[in-house]
Amino acid sequence: MPDRRTPFQNTGERDMLVLFLDYLRESVIVKASGLAPDLATRALVPSGTSLLALVKHLTYVEVVWFPWTFAGRQLTLPESALDARDTEASVVGAYRAAIAQSNEIVAEHHDLDRRCARRATAPEPMSLRWVLVHMVEETARHAGHADILREQLDGEVGR
Repeated sequence: MPDRRTPFQNTGERDMLVLFLDYLRESVIVKASGLAPDLATRALVPSGTSLLALVKHLTYVEVVWFPWTFAGRQLTLPESALDARDTEASVVGAYRAAIAQSNEIVAEHHDLDRRCARRATAPEPMSLRWVLVHMVEETARHAGHADILREQLDGEVGR
C-alpha cells in the first residue's frame, strides 16, 4: 500500500480546505480498496463498522452536507447502511461520485461565509467554511478508523 503524504502546497483558504479534504477522501478509498469481499465487509469492532461501511457512511455525509444542506438541492439521500448487494466497486464508485458533486458545488461558491440553504442538524445555517472544516474533521476521524481496521484485517499500514 502506498504511503500517502500530507499535501505540501500553499494556496488560498478554500483551495487548501478542499486539498486536505481530497487527500483524506483518497486515503479512505485506498484503505478500503483491494480486499477480498469478506474482509472489506468484516466488522472487527462491536459497533459493526467495516471498511466498506465507513465509505458508505462518508458517501452519505458528503451528500447531506454539500448538495442537500449547503446547496439546498431536492434529492433522495443515499442509504447509509451497508447491505448485501454492496461491493467495493459500487461503494467506492458512489463515494467518488459524491466527492465530485461536492467539489463542483464548492468550486461554484467562492465566498466561504455563504450560508447553507438548510440547517440540517446545526442550530442555524452554517457557512461553507464550517462545512468544509467539518468534512475535513469527519473524514479525518474515519480515515483513522480505516487505518486501524485495515491493519487488523491484513497488516497493511501507511497513510
